[in-house]
Amino acid sequence: MWDLSFAVPSLLILAIFLSFYFSLPRLNVRRNRAFLRILIVETLVVTSGIFSSYVDNFYWKYSATLVILANMFYFITFYTRSFILYQFNESVLGKKRRDSTMISHLTSLPFYICVLIALSSFFSKAVFYIDEKGYHSGPFYKIIYLCSFFYLLISYLLVVLNRDKSKRKREWYSLFLYNFILMCGLVARMYFPKILLMDTFCIMAIIVVYLAFENPEYNLENGGIVFNSRALREYLEENLGCREYKYVGIMIHKYHEMRDIYGTRQMDEGVFLIARYFTQTFRGTEVFYYRKGRFIILVPKGMDVMAICRQIEERFRKVWRSKDTELYLEVGFITGDITKSSESADKLLNTMIYAFEKLDNSGGSEKIEVTEKEFAHIEQDTVVRKSLKYALEKRAVEVFLQPLINVETGLIEGAEALARIRDPQGNIISPTVFVPVAESSGRINELGEQVFEKTCEFIKDNDLEAMGIKWINVNLSPAQLMKFDLGERLAAIAQKYRVPTGKIRLEITEESMIDAAYLQRQMQLMEEKGFQFVLDDYGTGYSNLLRLKKCTFINIKIDKGLVWDYCRERDELLPTMVQTFKQMNFGITAEGIEDMQMAEEMQKIGCDYLQGFYYSKPVSMNEFAEKYKV
Repeated sequence: MWDLSFAVPSLLILAIFLSFYFSLPRLNVRRNRAFLRILIVETLVVTSGIFSSYVDNFYWKYSATLVILANMFYFITFYTRSFILYQFNESVLGKKRRDSTMISHLTSLPFYICVLIALSSFFSKAVFYIDEKGYHSGPFYKIIYLCSFFYLLISYLLVVLNRDKSKRKREWYSLFLYNFILMCGLVARMYFPKILLMDTFCIMAIIVVYLAFENPEYNLENGGIVFNSRALREYLEENLGCREYKYVGIMIHKYHEMRDIYGTRQMDEGVFLIARYFTQTFRGTEVFYYRKGRFIILVPKGMDVMAICRQIEERFRKVWRSKDTELYLEVGFITGDITKSSESADKLLNTMIYAFEKLDNSGGSEKIEVTEKEFAHIEQDTVVRKSLKYALEKRAVEVFLQPLINVETGLIEGAEALARIRDPQGNIISPTVFVPVAESSGRINELGEQVFEKTCEFIKDNDLEAMGIKWINVNLSPAQLMKFDLGERLAAIAQKYRVPTGKIRLEITEESMIDAAYLQRQMQLMEEKGFQFVLDDYGTGYSNLLRLKKCTFINIKIDKGLVWDYCRERDELLPTMVQTFKQMNFGITAEGIEDMQMAEEMQKIGCDYLQGFYYSKPVSMNEFAEKYKV
């Protein structure tokens, strides 16, 4: 007699899974389709197992043909389950069966052989047979274990060989556990064949998969109405090169300001209303929410993108209203094509983000078509990131020096250290390009320390006094200043090269003065180590006289924009500013000096130091040492 006590609860659990899984939107990707097949096939296995066991227990009540067909169907679904469970491993690890036809055929072959043997049992009695005494195992019965063990073995091989390629370690461990549970279930079935235990183990494996990969809410946003940015990336990664789309990006104009005006609750409700409108109105499309009031709609090739934009624009001329919400919003659009030749999901997503930022900077209420220009920008950004990574890891950041000229003597008295990196062709990349990348990628401290250390090395290896140089300025970014142990770290580097900290002045920009209290504490700690500070690019940011009074700068560098404006059209603003600073005991440096006339004008209004191309462009350390040596 077959024991069905474990099978019926398993069927009820499966019914709950299926009802909940179908109640939410599911991203149309291979992994989700594979999981759906697991649920359907497992339901068939459990159902057919219960039915075939029941008719086997009471075989005398039913015709032999019905009993044979019931068992045959059970064995076919059992083999199918083994194959489908293996295919789920492939889908999670990103293995596409079409990529290797031979391997695909080889892994499918045992499944087809087992199915044929099961079908042949109707007359060959290979796997089972029915006689007047009921159900009996056939000579090839144990092939069900061989088939299952085969697929579990190659599943483990697939998981182990792709350990380093897993995007998240948790997913790799979950796959390992999933296959381990299935192995335990198969062993349990071998030792207790009369108890339908394996279905329970399969349910446990399904729960692991669901928790690790398949909960639809992982890919949903706005109360389960639309897919999120994670889902967009996964969808593009799978379909890129296979299908062609157009896309419409929709951005709520001044989203953050609208959140301040309407409040978080109302704006969240508004985004929900907008998401619901998109999904209900544009059937046959995939709608994604890409954070910060931005939506992406993937549109099949035949649909009219501009008509969609016009329809959305018309809807936004009306109020968005619900029980407790009333919003008036404006939107802008980006549009583009996703072709089979599109290179990567990362590049495509970065291009979309860049287009959104461009739209935001333009005012946010127009249409931008993504063209080759935007893709070229992303390609350049990729080159910069790779070049920065190489320069930091190989200590290949170059330091250029530009002289600071004493107004009274006309001689060099100091210099500014400026970071430079090169692209693969050896061309210099502007710091205005790579410094923001270093900040956004979390590598600005590495960059700053490398420049500081190479400056210390230059001071150690060269006689600065013989060159007439008293100090060298090194720039600090606002992100570096957030490092609580910055003073200790820089002092340790200076000590390593036996360089007095007074030989190095640290330049910070006005942007660093947003949090004046924190800046004052940081400056005080670093001044205790002997460092002195210079305020760079004055006139471009947040500083004011009150903040300047509280910070112990020894010099203020006037931004070249103010210098150029004054030299083009004289007024009293800059001279008054310089005199005010001098009365506050600040030294003054004018940046951007490009000719003798500018130098004379800055001297007249009271500047102490001058810097610019008139005296020298930034040059490499070797060239600088050669130029200014005695």
